[in-house]
Amino acid sequence: MANGLERESGLTTLFSEEELREVSGVKRVGDCVEVTCGCTSHRYGDAVGRLRVFVNGYLEITCECTPGCQEDKLTPSAFEKHSGRETARKWKNNVWVIVNGEKVPLCKTVLLKYYNQVSKAANGSHRSQNGRACHRDEFVRCTSCNKERRFRLRTKEECRIHHDALADANWKCSDLPYDKYVLFTFLSYSTLLLKTKIQMSKSCF
Repeated sequence: MANGLERESGLTTLFSEEELREVSGVKRVGDCVEVTCGCTSHRYGDAVGRLRVFVNGYLEITCECTPGCQEDKLTPSAFEKHSGRETARKWKNNVWVIVNGEKVPLCKTVLLKYYNQVSKAANGSHRSQNGRACHRDEFVRCTSCNKERRFRLRTKEECRIHHDALADANWKCSDLPYDKYVLFTFLSYSTLLLKTKIQMSKSCF
């Protein structure tokens, strides 16, 4: 079909054909939609990839910056970092898709619809009786040092950082700024996490 749009019978429609009409490289695969994406570095040029959008809000990118690149299932934030983008940590603006022949930031497309819905639900799901946000802390295990890392969920930015880490199968402590490191020791499934600040393991660098 036009613009690379491919459809398979029996699949849940994440986006209408009209919403994706002008987007380049669109393909419906299983429970997700794939589109061509990229991120531009002033030093290295364009790094191109394939963005997968899932109904649960997850976003995954397979990098195609070079024929031999093995980077797969990257979060948009990790893809932005991998591309060598100088002003990182603004992936919604820096990662783009091609719409009508032009590079358009993800934040200006419909592709973040489910991601934003999940983020909004997370921000409003923990509220106290006075209406204020009352988030509980969440934990993600570092794939390098195997320590549990605590994530504070007090602001939208902190919720976004946790969401990106949760979606990254190869997440490491070094993906966070040093001032956000708080190590926890996991005792058992039947006990609480022992809150113990310890020095950052060298294996995380």
